[in-house]
Amino acid sequence: MLMRVITGTARGRKLITPNGTDIVRPTSEKVKEAIFSAIQFDIEGRRVLDLFAGSGQLGIEALSRGAASAVFVDSSSTSLGVVKKNLEATGLSAAATVISGDYSSFLLRCNDMFDIVFLDPPYNSGFLADALGKVTKLLSDYGFVFCEHPTGAVLPETVNAFGIKRVYKFGTVSVTMYKKDVHDE
Repeated sequence: MLMRVITGTARGRKLITPNGTDIVRPTSEKVKEAIFSAIQFDIEGRRVLDLFAGSGQLGIEALSRGAASAVFVDSSSTSLGVVKKNLEATGLSAAATVISGDYSSFLLRCNDMFDIVFLDPPYNSGFLADALGKVTKLLSDYGFVFCEHPTGAVLPETVNAFGIKRVYKFGTVSVTMYKKDVHDE
């Protein structure tokens, strides 16, 4: 699947993915456009976490659009090598931190706060609910969490102080967006 950066400082740059769909399931361009349309005015200067980074395309898109920094976490050395190559190809390495490790141990030891989090774990791994519960403790009051998952998967309405703001459906793939105090808006 050909991937590219949609807009921003790295607009049009091609991104590579690890070989084999068993390693990474790249987010389609249509899904990526929907995610970034939803937060287009909330990216500038924000801190991003791309958990289960894969190729790093979501965090890279955020950096290209003006995010201050992005942390990319993945347990696959193959994926992390691809993330580093994509960061170099887009000229965005200086604003990025690439971390090798298990998502759970990273979340438990992390003391950083984030404004935007992308969660796209392997489908049917059981990681999504666990990661969602842990990551909301690292979110700023204005933070967003985007969870990519199979359509039909049931996610909780609320997690800690965060609630579902919107669900985007694209055939077999859905993205659920969480935001703090969603019922008070």
